[in-house]
Amino acid sequence: MAESIPARLDHAWRVVGTGLSFALFGLGGLLLGLFVVPALLLLVRDRGRRQRLSRRMVQRAFASHVWLMRSLGLMTCQIEGAERLQRDGLLVLANHPTLIDVVILISLLPNADCVVKQAVARNPFMRGPVRAAGYVSNDDGAGLVDDCIQAVRAGGNLVIFPEGTRGLPGQPPRLQRGAANIAVRGRLDITPVRITCTPLTLTKGEKWYRVPERRFHVRVQVGEDIPIAPFLAEADDGPRGDALAARRVTDYLTRYFDMSGETRSAGT
Repeated sequence: MAESIPARLDHAWRVVGTGLSFALFGLGGLLLGLFVVPALLLLVRDRGRRQRLSRRMVQRAFASHVWLMRSLGLMTCQIEGAERLQRDGLLVLANHPTLIDVVILISLLPNADCVVKQAVARNPFMRGPVRAAGYVSNDDGAGLVDDCIQAVRAGGNLVIFPEGTRGLPGQPPRLQRGAANIAVRGRLDITPVRITCTPLTLTKGEKWYRVPERRFHVRVQVGEDIPIAPFLAEADDGPRGDALAARRVTDYLTRYFDMSGETRSAGT
């Protein structure tokens, strides 16, 4: 049956609204880097306080972007367990089904820290906020785990997507072991976050203008902390024991984040 005119108009509007939201996101990052960040660097001499203010600024900017997308009728959002994120010194591990989940998750964290790629750190739209917020850079492979542990111990809420990139729709997650190594070597409990997007959009390799047939719904479930001690108790002391514990943590998280069956059911 042919698509109705109201449905076509709604789809066209959501294409326009998505483009507008992306443009405003980039413009906002550029303006923050040109005007707000230099003012912070000039006026706030204490590095720790400046990072806190910068991270709160990023949180509010991301929260405003989520509000914009909801107001434009592009998406709906459901948050469960948000109060568990209102603490300092968290290792937050989440699955990564869609591009927008990064924005939603950081919008919930007033002191979010992130591991950013060099390409992001050099991006003119993101360079200023990334620098002022003191995010962990992934350019130092050898010291990256230690930098992440130190970031959490300093009170930051470190957000990591163990998959390393957006997952493939309908496929089980393929987790890298880096996040588990941080938890094991740092003796850090894990705050897990499961994210679903229905219908899926902004997935890996998908063009932004390929909007779904209806506005998408993102569900964010913040789970109870996963204690790291039981994984350490099953392994010997030393590097080999840590490696075994990290493998077990990765296996556990793979099962925890595996919603491929749910995704397939949602698509039928």
